[in-house]
Amino acid sequence: MTDIKQKCLRILLNNRRKIKDFQYTVPSHDSYPYQWLWDSCFHAITLTHFNIADAKKEILSLLSKQFDNGLIPHMIYWDKTRPTNFPIIKWGKEDTSSITQPPMIAYAVWTIYQKDQNKSFVKKVYPSLYHFYRYLLTERDPHENHLVGIMNPDESGEDNSPRFDLPLDLPPVQNLKENTKKRLKLVAQNVECKFDAPFCMRNFFWVKDVPFNAIMVTNLRLLAKLAEKLGSDEDAAYFTKEADAISFAMRRLMLGGGIFYSTYGEAYEKIKVKTWAIFTPLFAKILSQKEAEKLVSNHLLNKNEFWTKFPVPATSLDEPSFDPSGFWRGPTWIGVNWFIYKGLLNYGFSDIAKQIKKSSLELLQKSGFREYFDPFTGEGRGAHNFTWGCLVVDLDAP
Repeated sequence: MTDIKQKCLRILLNNRRKIKDFQYTVPSHDSYPYQWLWDSCFHAITLTHFNIADAKKEILSLLSKQFDNGLIPHMIYWDKTRPTNFPIIKWGKEDTSSITQPPMIAYAVWTIYQKDQNKSFVKKVYPSLYHFYRYLLTERDPHENHLVGIMNPDESGEDNSPRFDLPLDLPPVQNLKENTKKRLKLVAQNVECKFDAPFCMRNFFWVKDVPFNAIMVTNLRLLAKLAEKLGSDEDAAYFTKEADAISFAMRRLMLGGGIFYSTYGEAYEKIKVKTWAIFTPLFAKILSQKEAEKLVSNHLLNKNEFWTKFPVPATSLDEPSFDPSGFWRGPTWIGVNWFIYKGLLNYGFSDIAKQIKKSSLELLQKSGFREYFDPFTGEGRGAHNFTWGCLVVDLDAP
């Protein structure tokens, strides 16, 4: 583990960028040359194991481009001068994208606070966090059903996940080019509707995604704790109440046959595709102990679904869409394992969590810090020197 930790630090330092007064980390120097929202939250969490000041800088650079309406963009194009093969996407803005990503930032700030107990940093960033989560709670829930909607698959952080095939009108078996074409068309439509979330979602793409909402629940609870630390009891009560409301809405509108499914459209139709998303309610502590035990035994440990040689694949093996080399359609991601590990610990499944940690370390030792891995062979694929692998240093955290 010491060797892995040293490699993590080396990758984080090599992927560090400084521009003007800001410091940030790119996920991969050769494939992802900009700053991404949930990636930077992962970076901040990881950096707390090395240098708290650097973790704070990661958050501050992320918040520096927050929109007036509270949205934190999922991409910041700090430096466009470096040569890259990353596609140019026309978001209608020059320096950032116009969409967001899973709201992990309160978790990252809470992790920082837990390490140094410095309220001044919390006080500095709290207004930005407040407006971001308020934006999600209002603009992304126009029907006030207490589920946060996403307006583009990319907002999930899982661009081509089979969870989005149905709303994109795509078949289970497809190629990345077909999927990308659909998502770029959606960007163009959103540019036309000026990224007005309620209008764009109603007319083009409206998914209430399980991971996004589960992450929202956990982060709202931590945001409430941050508010308490600053003496804002009213805010703390508000965010706790909203977390409870989303938890209840998820049970009411997403749960079916013991599994939480993402929904789409105004009718909240369930997208009955099994991906790693079904385990994220563990991360948010939404399940009862009995429900959690059933989910883990019936699905996570099921060798015909998710328990491969190198777990946990992003998509269940028995889905028509499963592809072990298909980006978010089958490979194992260390970030996914981090969420599931944390969720398992919430319910006392420490032995299974340890197996996932062990497998994650084996993947890094076998194939290096790759973007994702074949769940059967452990072969690394995608970007090199990818920072998500560094989340293994946080798998010892309580």
